[in-house]
Amino acid sequence: MTKTLIHMGTLSRPHGIKGEICADWHAEAPLLLETPLWLQAGQMAPRPVRLLACRQHKGRLLLQLEGVGDRTAAEGLRGQKLLVARTDLPPLGQDEAYVEDLLGCTVTLPDGRPLGRLAHVEYPAGQEIWSIQTPEGREILFPAQPCFIEAFDLEAGIVRIAPPEGLLDIYLS
Repeated sequence: MTKTLIHMGTLSRPHGIKGEICADWHAEAPLLLETPLWLQAGQMAPRPVRLLACRQHKGRLLLQLEGVGDRTAAEGLRGQKLLVARTDLPPLGQDEAYVEDLLGCTVTLPDGRPLGRLAHVEYPAGQEIWSIQTPEGREILFPAQPCFIEAFDLEAGIVRIAPPEGLLDIYLS
């Protein structure tokens, strides 16, 4: 199922007293911030938001959103997802996919053995970490770096990974 809104970033903490808020932006190009944005709190319905200003500060984006004029209002947005309409995104390259499209896929090892299902993605310290749920209910935290992702087939719902040596021993022993 193709999702119409793609999770491109997450609001983190307020910055200063005038309503700016830090954003962890998961896209390679902040130019996408020029497109219409949506906010989503938890499982609530997304709502449109107007970006008034955007700037870089110590490697992070600082956003000023319409209707957010002080630190308290910015604090109320902490943890909300920034979404962009799929139709506003540039076309993907041949070996590219949106993380949203990989969620729920079966994760396999290089020999084809299934490891589990891609349950969700986290971005601690700007790193993309996949949470893979095994059939036994264990969680494997996988560093989603290109060197560890061998291939994916969205039609088949499969992502093949080559975990770093010793990673699975930590989780499965």
